Amino acid sequence: MLNLVRLKVLSEVVGRGSFSAAAEALDYTQSAVSQAIARLEAETGATLVVRDRRGVRPTAAGAALLEHAELIFAQVQAAEDDVAAVLGIRGGRLRVASFPSAGAALMPQAIASFRRRYPKVQLSLAEGEPEEIVPRLRAGEFDLALLFEFPGVEDPAPGYSDGQLAVTPLLDDPMHVALPGEHELAAKPELTLWDLRGEDWVQTAASSPCARHVVRSCLASGFEPHVSFESDDYETVQGLVAAGVGVALIPRLALTHLHPGIVVRSLQPASPMRGVVAASPAGPGVAPAASVMLEILTGIAPDYAETRGWASPR
Repeated sequence: MLNLVRLKVLSEVVGRGSFSAAAEALDYTQSAVSQAIARLEAETGATLVVRDRRGVRPTAAGAALLEHAELIFAQVQAAEDDVAAVLGIRGGRLRVASFPSAGAALMPQAIASFRRRYPKVQLSLAEGEPEEIVPRLRAGEFDLALLFEFPGVEDPAPGYSDGQLAVTPLLDDPMHVALPGEHELAAKPELTLWDLRGEDWVQTAASSPCARHVVRSCLASGFEPHVSFESDDYETVQGLVAAGVGVALIPRLALTHLHPGIVVRSLQPASPMRGVVAASPAGPGVAPAASVMLEILTGIAPDYAETRGWASPR
């Protein structure tokens, strides 16, 4: 079955005449646009676009596909309009919360997609850590929240697993080791946690779930990390690592903007993971707009991970 998102990418590439212009219009990277076209060509078994001096133009197969695509887009929009009328989300509000790194990486595209469909819905976004968000979500202050968890280890916050929240997994977020660019281990293609046993560490506040998970992971590898500095801002953590004062385990979502003074390596045999999930109040009272946003997020998250070479979502 053809993927609508990739059909839209094809339409933008041909309509704008270049991969870079399409990437800018869609708020994608140029690499993501190229991968989308390549996957669509693999699905159809045909070359869909070619490049010449005038830019990008469709092949005969691409032009034929685009004729159908325009009709498909119109039908999908009509279906969405009908559903919106039934669900009553032509107005009202949607209150979303997210932890910071997901708020920066996943939410902008999701919000843009939602607002294109439902411009009259008042949409708000608040940021916080899971232990701050969960009580407010349970109290009805938010309609939907992005949280992270460490499956099988602990809940993000008290009351998370008492059945009052409906939780949808979105993606697995690997934690990579960040090293100063001049570190002697930076040249090694593969590292284990044991390789870092004698290092000073930079991490988030000791009471935070991520810091506790880092300590657990190190203890499971046979040593206790010596923590020299703490910061709940991963930009600051990267800066401290770049300055040479320690190493750190940083979730991949927090490495969207990489400090030029660090190198990042995955860990062998497997990097520690945190699960990124969407949560909403359980039961029939869920805001219809929250269901639409959840649908958007479940579409965006796997593509976000796939275009960056991450593991498949759970």
